[in-house]
Amino acid sequence: MKSLKFLACLLGSAVALSLSGCSSAPEKPKASPLPVVSGSFKVQNVWKNQIGPVQPHLLASLHGQQMAVASAQGQLALMDVQNGRDVWRISLNAPIQAGVGGDGRRFAVVTQANELVVVEAGKVLWRHVLPALSYTPPLVAGERVFVMTGDRAVSAFDAQTGQRLWSQQRSSDPLLLRQAGLLIPFGDNLLVGWGGRLASLNPLTGAVRWETMVGVTRGTNEVERLVDLVAGVSRQGGSLCLRAFQTSVACLDGLTGRVMWSRPAQGHQGLDGNENVVIGTESDGKVLAWDRNSGAPLWAQESLRFRGLSMPSFWSNFAVVGDQDGWVHFLAPQDGKPVQRVATDGSGIMGKPIVAGQTLVVVTRNGNIFGLRAE
Repeated sequence: MKSLKFLACLLGSAVALSLSGCSSAPEKPKASPLPVVSGSFKVQNVWKNQIGPVQPHLLASLHGQQMAVASAQGQLALMDVQNGRDVWRISLNAPIQAGVGGDGRRFAVVTQANELVVVEAGKVLWRHVLPALSYTPPLVAGERVFVMTGDRAVSAFDAQTGQRLWSQQRSSDPLLLRQAGLLIPFGDNLLVGWGGRLASLNPLTGAVRWETMVGVTRGTNEVERLVDLVAGVSRQGGSLCLRAFQTSVACLDGLTGRVMWSRPAQGHQGLDGNENVVIGTESDGKVLAWDRNSGAPLWAQESLRFRGLSMPSFWSNFAVVGDQDGWVHFLAPQDGKPVQRVATDGSGIMGKPIVAGQTLVVVTRNGNIFGLRAE
């Protein structure tokens, strides 16, 4: 099995590293008190389900009116977002490391034993042992399953049979981020984050079509120079906005790779946005907004600092973020002011709040899944 030289672990707002593994996190700054909200609209919890404890790199995925979600203990479920009920549920009898990717028919995860598992209609279709760790959800598209492992190898498999079709790799850096990376479809391109570069691959052959530098390494040591493109992008038409870990945010043409603008930023999670605004959470809990077309800063909201924020989402014309205590915060997109918040179960909101029409779905670290709707 191919081993990685080191793994960098994300600890709050910093990256800590030791030869024997990830060191303990430094004492965290005190979280900001909950801000006053205007209460201009109300949100209610309309359903609840449970999947089991969830890790940050287990990202739920939406497929029409159904959502796939996985637990660290090996549960994989497809749920109806209208009522929260299971369409099907399966136990893989193995801890899950990365997921969930799917196309609405087939769904894929990677276990902690580096096994790629593909499920259809609630039954295991095939399994394949990968040569390295993976923290990025597999991508299922075009009758193929694409996987990116921690050594920056991208492989394609036949979705029906599990036959490996091709593999493409870039040289590995001394440090690699233990976090979901960027692996998405864009037109007839497969977009991949290789370090600070965004690469477009031919999904049929793995051939590289173009590469664009998005995040430039800085610093005096390997930890400070660590840069990777992280999961969670904002797409509007041909515009793609993304984040380079602790380095920058940028918007570019997703078909050609031409960078439209780039701004320094110190966050570690992906972005969201609409046709006018791009929103991201910094590692210290500031929420920032940029003009989508020019990259000009629009506002900064500091009332949620050090609250361990999730990736943001846009829902019902509000920017939404979860925090480490299970609160879901709703911010006005024009100025970032808090307008409402909803409690869940007291454990952190994992991944990105899922927007499915009038329903907003959040998953907590304890594995509770909440369906929210505006009254």
